[in-house]
Amino acid sequence: MPSHLSADRPAPQPPERDAVDALINRTRRLRGDVDAVRRDAVAVDEDDPQLRWQRALCDLAVHHLDDLGAHLGQLREGLPPEAAEQLAAELSLGTGPVPLSEERAGSLIGRVGSAEWDLLTDEVSWSEELLQIFGRTAEAGPLSLDDLPTVLFPEDQPLLTALVTDCLVDGKPIDGEFRIHRPDGETRTLHMMGEPVLDTDGCTASMWAVLRDVSELRRSQQTVRRTHDSLRRQQHIDRTERRIAVELQEAVLPPWRGSLRLPDQGPGVLDIAAHYLPSGSGDLIGGGWYDAMELPDGRTLLTVGDLTGHGIQATSAMAMILGALRGMAMAGIDPGALMGHLNQLLETSVQPALGSAVCCRFDPATRTLDWAQAGHPAPLLFRDGTGRPLPQPDGVLLGAASGVAYEQDEAALLPGDVLVLHTDGLARTEDGRGGLRQGTEALLGLAPRFAVARTAQDCVRAVAEEFGGASRLDDACVLIARIGAQGPCLGSDFRAPGPLLDDGPLRQ
Repeated sequence: MPSHLSADRPAPQPPERDAVDALINRTRRLRGDVDAVRRDAVAVDEDDPQLRWQRALCDLAVHHLDDLGAHLGQLREGLPPEAAEQLAAELSLGTGPVPLSEERAGSLIGRVGSAEWDLLTDEVSWSEELLQIFGRTAEAGPLSLDDLPTVLFPEDQPLLTALVTDCLVDGKPIDGEFRIHRPDGETRTLHMMGEPVLDTDGCTASMWAVLRDVSELRRSQQTVRRTHDSLRRQQHIDRTERRIAVELQEAVLPPWRGSLRLPDQGPGVLDIAAHYLPSGSGDLIGGGWYDAMELPDGRTLLTVGDLTGHGIQATSAMAMILGALRGMAMAGIDPGALMGHLNQLLETSVQPALGSAVCCRFDPATRTLDWAQAGHPAPLLFRDGTGRPLPQPDGVLLGAASGVAYEQDEAALLPGDVLVLHTDGLARTEDGRGGLRQGTEALLGLAPRFAVARTAQDCVRAVAEEFGGASRLDDACVLIARIGAQGPCLGSDFRAPGPLLDDGPLRQ
């Protein structure tokens, strides 16, 4: 039963692969063109500040295009289907890049500035763009190399000192990042690239640098890392929870596999088999159950049901409900009254949920079936090659209302009858045309196969073949009981002494 609080939504899909491939090819061509311009700029006069500025911009553009190519490659691969919705949810919570001021919302030029420090005259020259990046006015002027570390984060100051020292003393180029505090309280991350300028004697005369504001880029990268880490943690949690839910389900559901005979002998013996069918994706472990057990007075309990939700919460609630159901059945409580107690139990539970169930009690001596239901599909009775649902007594969903009474009905069964109990997960299979194909209709269509089946396990096998490959929206349980007959369920030599219950229409 799907959750009443939410609906399944298809995961977002990545863009068309051909379109992304075209963008990657265009990026590679553009990267080659920019690289050619950069190589031309390398051969020009190093003393020309304007040409050094152009070369630095080319370097930045090449790095930027390399990053763009890498990001497009990731976009082409896309996220795994189970992760796409999680990443979209992370981004929708406002963890994305923080909008920056208008001076950085424009072109790359508005986020790049240049500087030159003359070691002979102590003259400092900053471009207007660099003053804007640092948040300084023309009146305040640029910062000297001695004053520049004062606006850096304390932990970043040793890095800048080492970069400048290596440049001025050893002639090494500058390439590093640091964070600054602006006068307006904002913080920025800057990428600095520079080189020493040598005089005719080969001594360092000045140092020039290009500084790029990469704050938004780093915020975006941090967001990607955070969402990726969060995604991996969530996937690990989901796998762990699914494993626990599966183990809990296997521990709670009946341990018997194959056919079960209750009681061991007699004309009213039941040949019972059951099967659990996972959802189409296989990831949704719900709160469905099936059970059959012999009661102290010789009668037999048959039940299937389902709770809303999936995962550990659903399976733990199912364990509670099934344990209570077994205990009350062993105490001799009638199916109708038993449903009322289960409804009260769900209503007062710490983790409220809705549920549907059918509870049957079969008397082998009289071959009568007492049963009640709570918002659940009626059992299907197959006899003499035909089948139909039993007339349904009143009963609302478990946990939906307080103090409600559940009607109880009685049906007379005959040797050779086949009784099918199933959860409504079978009733939610896609028909390939955007609609739904009712599982009840498909089950009734299996009447000819049930007629020649020799055991209840053969009947269950027919159901598994019919529904095993279906794209079910939910998991499902089916339990089949065959009433005291030898050989085929409905062999050609068997003739029912009477018609099916009442005169309702039959499904051939």
